[in-house]
Amino acid sequence: MCTVSFIYRGNKDFMLISNRDEAVNRKTTPPKQYEDNGISFVYPKDEVAGGTWIGASSKNRLLCLLNGAFVKHDRKSCYKKSRGVIVKELLEIDDVFIEINKYDFSGVEPFTLLIVDWNSELKLIELIWDGTNTQITDLPLEPKIWSSSTLYNSEMKEFRQRWFQEYLSQNGSSSEELLYFHEHYGVGDPMLDLKIDRGLLKTVSITMFEKNEEDIQVVYKDLLHDSISELMFNSMLMSDGK
Repeated sequence: MCTVSFIYRGNKDFMLISNRDEAVNRKTTPPKQYEDNGISFVYPKDEVAGGTWIGASSKNRLLCLLNGAFVKHDRKSCYKKSRGVIVKELLEIDDVFIEINKYDFSGVEPFTLLIVDWNSELKLIELIWDGTNTQITDLPLEPKIWSSSTLYNSEMKEFRQRWFQEYLSQNGSSSEELLYFHEHYGVGDPMLDLKIDRGLLKTVSITMFEKNEEDIQVVYKDLLHDSISELMFNSMLMSDGK
């Protein structure tokens, strides 16, 4: 996985959409609300490892995971901890910025983690772990698209960045338009298009989190079973989690 786009809406509002590129036989539960240790969560669950690649919590935070760091890496036979479990851990803690600067990622497969936090002002943080070092960047609140280094080389990433900017300039950034972009845009090449099909590896789902004042809309499109589920999450219920 995957392909992710971010759109800033002003104040503390934003939209983030994630395409999950995964083995077609890997089971997933659509987004649900969970309660654990007095904290509310909403996320789709990976049934294999029990974690998630995208989710929000009552700590006024959203996290989204992409596999890989800067370039494609050689996979080891086993790792200490699932990256998706780390996502859930970082959704639980009080101050994610302190935690990520001291977290020991050794033994974890390389990844890119996007952190959207709105406890004070809205912040967009990119954390990249390459297997040896961690790079943490405070990003400007501008439209941006990411593509996983495990599936897309630098040329493919550049193509997608151009498509994204062209699409925004021609069609705007409504949720309907961006969901369409994530499912249909490309050049008719299933290896490169936003919705990929590489045999047993496909874009299996599209997940959107859109925060608008107190409400967070979660839309989940299961592309394998041609189904859509939606949740409306009131952020006022999440505001006392700190």
